[in-house]
Amino acid sequence: MNNHELLSAHVDDLMKFLDESPCNFLAVKNVSERLDAAGFEQIKMSESWDLQPGGKYYLTKNGSAIFAFIVGTDATAGYKIISAHSDSPGFRIKPKAEMMSDGGIMKLNTEVYGGPILYTWFDRPLSISGRVILRSDDPLHPQWRLVNFRRPVMTIPHLAIHYNRAVNEGNPLSKQKDMLPVCAIVNEQAERNNFILNAVANELNVKSEDILDFDLTLYDVTPAMRVGFGNEFITSGRIDDLEMVHSAMTALLNSDDKAQPMTRIMAIFDNEETGSGTKQGAASPILHGILSRINESFGGDSTTLLRAIDNSFMISADNAHGVHPNYVEKQDPTNHPVLGGGPVIKINANCKYMSDADSSAVFRTICEGAGVPYQYFVNHSDVAGGSTLGNILTSQIELRGVDMGAAQWAMHSVRETASCADALYITTAFTHFYNL
Repeated sequence: MNNHELLSAHVDDLMKFLDESPCNFLAVKNVSERLDAAGFEQIKMSESWDLQPGGKYYLTKNGSAIFAFIVGTDATAGYKIISAHSDSPGFRIKPKAEMMSDGGIMKLNTEVYGGPILYTWFDRPLSISGRVILRSDDPLHPQWRLVNFRRPVMTIPHLAIHYNRAVNEGNPLSKQKDMLPVCAIVNEQAERNNFILNAVANELNVKSEDILDFDLTLYDVTPAMRVGFGNEFITSGRIDDLEMVHSAMTALLNSDDKAQPMTRIMAIFDNEETGSGTKQGAASPILHGILSRINESFGGDSTTLLRAIDNSFMISADNAHGVHPNYVEKQDPTNHPVLGGGPVIKINANCKYMSDADSSAVFRTICEGAGVPYQYFVNHSDVAGGSTLGNILTSQIELRGVDMGAAQWAMHSVRETASCADALYITTAFTHFYNL
């Protein structure tokens, strides 16, 4: 397979993954299925572990975070970790969401999740996906089902310009008033009650009275696609951060089968967009618990674990801001990461990122060894940036590591844009890292 064919195959697989992963729960399901197909064994934190050197294992947390690893041969050699996150900004459907308007028009009461660019969600064909909780014989352990309507079932209509002549001069939006999706014309009173609950029940072929609760989110059904005269770009929802999830997963699956002294780990957390403060988020002790359990499988103690952590390195993979051709002044004057320029090392003097000169040098060397270009992102000193997984994780584990990502435009838009070449560059660098 030549380079062009390799790039096309990789981007096609990325777009398929993006289309099949409209929410965090389905992203984890799709990663799980690929791990299953590659011979990884699913385990649980509630069970005893019998791990073998060279063995391949994974576990999930709350259905929206997933951790996979290939056990090394040396308890103190350390861990090679790539972390990313499964969630993206958007809208979640509230309980008792049905709201009626004139003419039997039904709209849904929703709540904003994270920090989406709100106006990009107007006039889009939207669908619903997520997790549904069903009654079971054990009150402490209800059943879970995933749902994906796949077809467009609602839209958020914009107000006509005739009613707001100043709309193109700036349009402040109310999350509670302006951003509610319209989903149906329902004239019969009996159909209005529990409309969404009944629609979900029909979709899953279950009884509505058996549905105890749900985590349902909206998404744009427009598929991922390549754009540009040379097909240089990919446009899709959820590129931040499912592109990095896909790269981490692909790299782990493509890494060498031979046993290594160090344990290779892929850690996909949830809720990064809301601060990571959940049991499946990076601020939780979940990763430390997994490292401890792996250490125990070697017969190691707390000292062995500390030695292993000190020998470890983590790549925190969360996408970066590429220089925007219409807003170059927003970028740092001397650091202009561009789409197609390779992995972006993210640096911040106030420690919003975990990168420092040492860890940046390590990742630069990884890129050089993989034969891919690299570049740097530093905030414009007058424009505050966000934080990500790396510095949050170091509050739980004293890991050495780097924050990086792919350069992209329109971060947190309903549709984001990134470079096709960067997707392959980063996966190549990740694979090289796992094979060191």
